[in-house]
Amino acid sequence: MSFQRITEQTSHYRHLEKMSVQEILSNINQEDNTVPQAIAKVQPQIEKLVTVIADKMLAGGRLFYLGAGTSGRLGIVDASECPPTFGVPHGLVIGLIAGGDTAIRRAVEFAEDDREQGWKDLQAHDITSKDVVVGIAASGTTPYVIGALNKCRENGVITGSICCNPEAPLSAAADYPVEVVVGPEFITGSTRMKSGTAQKLVLNMISTAVMIQLGRVEDNKMVNMQLSNDKLVDRGVKMLMEKLSLTDYEKAKALLLKAGSVRKAMEDYV
Repeated sequence: MSFQRITEQTSHYRHLEKMSVQEILSNINQEDNTVPQAIAKVQPQIEKLVTVIADKMLAGGRLFYLGAGTSGRLGIVDASECPPTFGVPHGLVIGLIAGGDTAIRRAVEFAEDDREQGWKDLQAHDITSKDVVVGIAASGTTPYVIGALNKCRENGVITGSICCNPEAPLSAAADYPVEVVVGPEFITGSTRMKSGTAQKLVLNMISTAVMIQLGRVEDNKMVNMQLSNDKLVDRGVKMLMEKLSLTDYEKAKALLLKAGSVRKAMEDYV
């Protein structure tokens, strides 16, 4: 199959400005409903990527997400949520974006076109062959990401990728490519929509599955979550009461706060 920029193909919908709000919302929702179906088709590829990431991290490696624009921001979001959700160190999952931290809130012109900068950004974090780098690009053509993955391959660093075009150049640069082909966007070329949703869902799958493999979840509970606000403390207390069959809320809270996590409180109690 020759490379097709399906993400740039014309929307199935015309004259959006003439639609009622109800029609706009219904049509967007109709398109969004196709995303999980597209992901289901590539679940075996996601499984392979998750397995190699977990193996590398169990051996002391880290996970890097690398992207530009929306893709880069989604990687940063997923990386930033791992420490509070699973209680892992902040440097275990790292999100990098073309243009640096400035680009998280404001587009940095032409940053994604720099084929050398992605590898430089990885080198700033002392990237090694213990780590895994996942490049994220809806189009599958972003030079910042492709250049970095090519350098990773030269230096023995395992790579994965997430994109939304079939047979994309990014996929050719990755050891474990994932291509979620969601079709044309509701607004032609607006890949923050279905493509962004697909990337977010795949990232959720990757980080959650990896963290479960690393033992950061027990049963269906976030036993290692950071107790960073009252809501999470309350959730932890109730979790502890259930696990230890405690009936005294304040006693359970005292145990939790002293230990610092549900898992540690359970270990201390035993």
